[in-house]
Amino acid sequence: MEHDLTRGNVLKTIAVFALPYMLSYFLQMLYGMADLYMMGQFSGAAGITAVGNGAQTLYIITVTLVGLAMGTTVIVGHAVGSRRFDRAETAIGNTITLFMGVSVVLAAVLLALCPQIVALIGTPAEAVEGTAAYLRICFVGIPFIAAYNILSAIFRGLGDSRSPMYVIGVACIINIALDFLFIGHMGLGPVGAALGTVTAQTASVALALVWLKSRRTNIHVKRSDLRPQPEVLGSILKIGVPVAVQDGCIQVAFMFITVIANHRGLVDAAAVGLVEKMISFLFIVPSSMGATVSALTAQNAGAGKGDRARQVLKDAMTISVVYGCLITVLMWLVAPAFIGFFAKDAAVVAAGTGYMRSYIFDAIFAGIHICFSGFFAAYGKSYIGFAHNVLAVALIRVPGAWLLSNAYSDTLFPMGIASPCGSILSAVICVIAFTVLNRRGAFDKLAA
Repeated sequence: MEHDLTRGNVLKTIAVFALPYMLSYFLQMLYGMADLYMMGQFSGAAGITAVGNGAQTLYIITVTLVGLAMGTTVIVGHAVGSRRFDRAETAIGNTITLFMGVSVVLAAVLLALCPQIVALIGTPAEAVEGTAAYLRICFVGIPFIAAYNILSAIFRGLGDSRSPMYVIGVACIINIALDFLFIGHMGLGPVGAALGTVTAQTASVALALVWLKSRRTNIHVKRSDLRPQPEVLGSILKIGVPVAVQDGCIQVAFMFITVIANHRGLVDAAAVGLVEKMISFLFIVPSSMGATVSALTAQNAGAGKGDRARQVLKDAMTISVVYGCLITVLMWLVAPAFIGFFAKDAAVVAAGTGYMRSYIFDAIFAGIHICFSGFFAAYGKSYIGFAHNVLAVALIRVPGAWLLSNAYSDTLFPMGIASPCGSILSAVICVIAFTVLNRRGAFDKLAA
């Protein structure tokens, strides 16, 4: 059944919702790393590069779909908070129609452009064939990726963060087992990695559908709810599109920074690539807080509980900032050992340590603007999150990394400063926007 997030102790509610989400996030990272690990055990450098490049490209698409699904989480949350279950049914039905149409078209377009995509990301000649094969199979599976994210968005809108955790856990186990079969036993290389990924995604969708159907809930989607309604689709897209675009822009920015590092040479490229992967793991708390704020605030906004929604924001930001401070201190102390666990090359460890010690400050400031973005999206103002992220990327993150990389060729420490500086700009914009809108009473009631 749907979970009421509008009552009870706020901190406890945040913890109960966020912990399963964090575990889901961890399992998703493990899911992605399994392919690379198996390729490392049973394939050569070309195979590892093919899967790495293909997975990075697919991740941009997945993140964009997740951002678009935010519209569903918020609209369903509003409906549940106001106890208008008929609206939730219509939103869910229209979401299914929208995402299935978009995913089929997207899959067809990406399949047609696959050779151009492989060339655009600068794939080494030895890995071109493997990367293309990996991407073609994964592009065919895009409708299943979209379906999983639809179902996860619906669960979160209902206040349920545990069900997606169970589903992704099963998918992770299936993916690892299939990797052993396809890559280890059958020697299929990148093709095997892609087949394992798509098969596991398909299984996760089937499991999620069975799970959702078996739950006792006040929501029962009918065939008539699948009929597109411009007003409902407009509400979903108004929230989801800015989030999808901003998340896509952030991932593109990461690719630009990777290109900058590549031009510095093999050691710096390896160091930056390694630290970027570690950062995605270390940011598990602020990332989870953003999703938690959006889900909790959506229900409270729908219930007209503006004070509780603001308390959710305050408590989530406090958790994020405290965690950011602790992880920053920890990385300053153990960065060489932490990076050295994954890399044996002393030069890579030294370069990565410098980059980590400057980049890690972003854990403090990113949590602030991520929580604000989730809060704004829940009130239908996701354009604020879009604006501050695009400005931070265009004005500081990419140009800052480029300028500092050129100015300091012997260390990565200055280059890493660009990311926390970008987050500081985002945080300042968010604080100003929140202060202005709060004074106008924008968060006291949900706009019609």
